[in-house]
Amino acid sequence: MRTVHVMIKGRVQGVGYRDWTVRTAKRHGLSGWVRNRMDGSVEAVFSGDELAVSAMLADCQRGPSISQVTEIVTSDAEAPSASGFERLPTV
Repeated sequence: MRTVHVMIKGRVQGVGYRDWTVRTAKRHGLSGWVRNRMDGSVEAVFSGDELAVSAMLADCQRGPSISQVTEIVTSDAEAPSASGFERLPTV
C-alpha cells in the first residue's frame, strides 16, 4: 500500500479536473479525496496499491483534455480514514 499527498499546479481549475480525478481514482481502485485550493491549484490524497497510485500520478500529469498541468508535487501521507474516493469543498 502507498499513500501520497499531491499538489497539482497549472490550468487545473474550471476545466473539470476534480470530477475527472474522482472518476480516474475510482477506476484505479484508490481511496482518498480531491479539492480545489484558493491559490488555483488542486490538492489530492491517493491511497492504494503502489502500482495503482503510480498510474494515477502519471494520469494526473495529463489530466482532462483541456487542462494544462505544469507541476505535480508529491509527498508521503497517512492513509485516509474513510474508504472510497470523494470530492471535497474548496479551501
